[in-house]
Amino acid sequence: MRDNDGTGTVTGIEASVVDVRFPGQTPALNTMLRIGEKGEIVAEVASLTGPHTVRALVFTPSKALALGAPVVAVGESLSAPVGEAVLGRAINLLGEPIDHGGPLGDVDWRSIHAAPAPLSERTVETDIFVTGIKAIDLLAPLERGGKAGLFGGAGVGKTVLITEMIHNTAAEHEGVSLFCGIGERCREAEELYRQMKKAEVLDRTVLVFGQMNEAPAVRFRVGHAALTIAEYFRDDRHQNVLLLIDNIYRFVQAGGEVSGLLGRTPSRVGYQPTLGTELAELEERISNTAAGSITSIQAVYVPADDFTDPAATHTFGHLSASIVLSRKRASQGLYPAIDPLKSASKLLAPGSVSKDHYRIARDVRQVLAEYEELKDIIAMLGTEELSEQDRATVAKARRLERFLTQPFFSTEKFSGYPGAFVTLEETLDGCRRILSGELNDRPESAFYMTGGLGDLEKTAEKAS
Repeated sequence: MRDNDGTGTVTGIEASVVDVRFPGQTPALNTMLRIGEKGEIVAEVASLTGPHTVRALVFTPSKALALGAPVVAVGESLSAPVGEAVLGRAINLLGEPIDHGGPLGDVDWRSIHAAPAPLSERTVETDIFVTGIKAIDLLAPLERGGKAGLFGGAGVGKTVLITEMIHNTAAEHEGVSLFCGIGERCREAEELYRQMKKAEVLDRTVLVFGQMNEAPAVRFRVGHAALTIAEYFRDDRHQNVLLLIDNIYRFVQAGGEVSGLLGRTPSRVGYQPTLGTELAELEERISNTAAGSITSIQAVYVPADDFTDPAATHTFGHLSASIVLSRKRASQGLYPAIDPLKSASKLLAPGSVSKDHYRIARDVRQVLAEYEELKDIIAMLGTEELSEQDRATVAKARRLERFLTQPFFSTEKFSGYPGAFVTLEETLDGCRRILSGELNDRPESAFYMTGGLGDLEKTAEKAS
C-alpha cells in the first residue's frame, strides 16, 4: 500500500455510517479508511460532505468505533484477492477465509472498483450455455457470456435451481464457477459449502459471502468483490466463468439501506434515487471479451410477486434471459416451478438456435397457452364438453407440463428421485414425440419427474 494520505478523526456515528474530519485534504471517493488505534475497523469513503469532512461506510463495526477515534486514509480502494489460491475457498468481502481452511496463500490484491470492459474489447457470441435442465434449455436458453435472471417470490426454488446449475456446470463444462452470496443466511452458506464439497466440485469454485447479519455496506460491496475475482479468471487465466448471484434483490436492498444512512431522499416506492446507476455499475462488468467469458445467473426476489416493482424492472433491462418461477406451479408440485409462458430468452430466435429448436419451443408454448385458455371451461364443464381437437390439446399440454419437471441432484435426499442431466437433443426429442401424439398411450404420471426418453421408458414400465 502507498503512504498514508492523512489522518482524521471520527466526528459522528449513525449506525454503520461515520462522519470523519481531516485537517488537510480529504481523501477521494471509494478510498479505504482504517479506524481505531490499531486500524482494525475498515471503512470506505461514500460521500464528501464538506471541505474537510467525509461520510464513510463501515464494513466491520466494533466496540472500538467511538467519537474521536483516529482515522487513517490508506490511499487505495478496497481490494479483493485473486489467484489460483482462492479456488475451493469461501471468503468474505475483505478476502478473509471463513471456511477454517487456513490462510489463502499466494494471491494478488486488486481494487473492487473496476471499469467495465470497453465495447471495443467485447465479443458477441450466440452459443447456448446448456444447463441440463429441460425447461430452461428448451424455452429460455442461456447465452454463453450473457446474463440470466431467476425471478420469483420467497420459497419457489431460486436457490435450489442455482445449486443445481453449479452442480451441472462443474460436471459438464470446463471453467470456473463463482458463487456470490449477497445477504445469505449463515445456514444457507454452510449448506452450500457442504453440498459442493460432497459433490467434489469445490476445487473449481470460489464462494464469496456477504451474510445477512453483516453491515449493509458489506452486502452492498460484496458483488463488486466477486466481479473482480471473476474478471481475473476471464482476463488473466483466459477461462470461462459461471457467476451465480443469490440474491441480486438484496444488493438493491442493501443499496437502499446505505442510501438512507447517507441521508439521501428516497425515490419511487422508497428505493434509493441511485438504484439504476448502482445496478448498472455491477451488471455492466459482466461481459464477453476475446480472453474469455463471464456467464451470470442471478436470483431475483420479486417483492409480493409484483413484477412492476422498480427493483425487478431495472434488473430486467440488463438480462438476456428471464426465468420466471411460478408459485402456482410450485403448489401443484411441478418442479422446477418455471413458468413456460412468462420465461423468455433473446437467444430463442431464428438464426440464434436451430430451426428445429425454435419450432419445437414455439409449438410447446402454443399448446400450453391454449391449455391455459381452456382451464376455465374445464373447471366449469369438464373435459367432456370440449371438442375432440381441444381434448387432444389438453392431453398434449398435461404431458408436456409433466415432462418439463425434472429430478435434481441437489434434492435427491429430499425427493427420493435420482438427479438427471438432460441434453438439449433429448429434451427436443421428447417434446417432439409428445407434440406428434406418439406418446398419447402413456399415462400422464409416466412423464412426471423423469429425465430424457430413456428414463421415460423406465417410468412408463413402472406406471403400467
